[in-house]
Amino acid sequence: MTIAQFQSRDETHGVPAVARPREPAHIIKDDAEAIAVAKVLAAEFAPGAAARDRDRIWPVRELDAFSQSGLWSINVPKKFGGPEVSYATLAKVIEIISAADSSIGQIAQNHLGVVAAIRTVSDETQQRLLFAEVLKGTRFGNAFSEFGSKRAVDFETKFTDHGDHVIVNGRKFYSSGALLAHLVPIVALDDQGRAWYAIAERDAPGLTVIDDWSSFGQRTTLSGTVILDNVKVPKTHLVPGYKGYEVPTADGAIFQIIQVAVDTGIAQAAIDETVSFVRSKSRAWVDSGVDHAWQDPYTIQAVGDLTLRLHAAQALLEKAGHAIDRAILNPTADTVAEAQIVTAEAKVLSTEIAIAATNKLFELAGTRSTLAEHQLDRHWRNARTHTLHDPVRWKYAILGNYFLNGEKPPLHAWS
Repeated sequence: MTIAQFQSRDETHGVPAVARPREPAHIIKDDAEAIAVAKVLAAEFAPGAAARDRDRIWPVRELDAFSQSGLWSINVPKKFGGPEVSYATLAKVIEIISAADSSIGQIAQNHLGVVAAIRTVSDETQQRLLFAEVLKGTRFGNAFSEFGSKRAVDFETKFTDHGDHVIVNGRKFYSSGALLAHLVPIVALDDQGRAWYAIAERDAPGLTVIDDWSSFGQRTTLSGTVILDNVKVPKTHLVPGYKGYEVPTADGAIFQIIQVAVDTGIAQAAIDETVSFVRSKSRAWVDSGVDHAWQDPYTIQAVGDLTLRLHAAQALLEKAGHAIDRAILNPTADTVAEAQIVTAEAKVLSTEIAIAATNKLFELAGTRSTLAEHQLDRHWRNARTHTLHDPVRWKYAILGNYFLNGEKPPLHAWS
């Protein structure tokens, strides 16, 4: 399967859909297996990550392996045949995959977030239907954000009621994963202005996915434009997403914790690259009085500092996962706020360490680390791009208002 078969910037035809998997996906049995499987996949994904970034090679085989491994159904409830692992485990899985290839780690984010939303807001009939798809290996993409709106929560995409189905019209951007998805959840408003997930077939008439993602980082997240021209979606696949934010639920924290895990994965990769390069390729500084770069006391201090800050972010990430677990079991204003706050703390530290580690890599490894043959700049580009997803300056405000004034965070997908 060649890249040329997929890539297209033609707004008339877009990129053709991929077939659903022929064989059912594996189902993970517990948290330990989820971590073990993630490590195996990461070892397979890492060697090709630099080339995929450099040449913008779509991770077609890698994505198939990822979703067929069972890791895309790890938050399906046990009641419906899923493993329902802890969100601390889910976050660790995303971190492990993201350390190998952060684009692949990010692609799973919206899928897992939609699975969580279905658990929160759908009735049992809809849950049974959609979770069965997920357990088989069906991948959700996303068509959430829009390019020209005043704020991220302002949507112009709407649907109209047509009896047993709805018709969706609009235009989306930042649609990570939609190119190689099997189903595309579309955030669309009803006639009351409420946001739903209208989950359309990837090859539905009128649904066009365009490969026009041109960011310098996260180059193979398959983010781009989705055009919706009278797209028909059965009401069985119309999920009332707005209900997840009308009352306190963990839905927003779940979307956020996966973002955190992508960033800690990038930071881990950068620190690992720094250590490897310094120990094998870097030269000692002329005034250091040592024979090897890895003996330089300033380098030793810097690596210790970076590792310490990464471990702090990872500790908060794990704490946030367990707080989300508690909020799911007992969704009150207090438990949900706790999950949001700890996740926000983790988001601050993960952003800072991802940018610091990817920047410090070049200072510690030296000029030769900037050579194109090493492709190390991808870590900084990925960190700088991904950490823009939602501004950390607002996380500080949320934390300050909570601890100083007792004000709980707002309920939305960015909090």
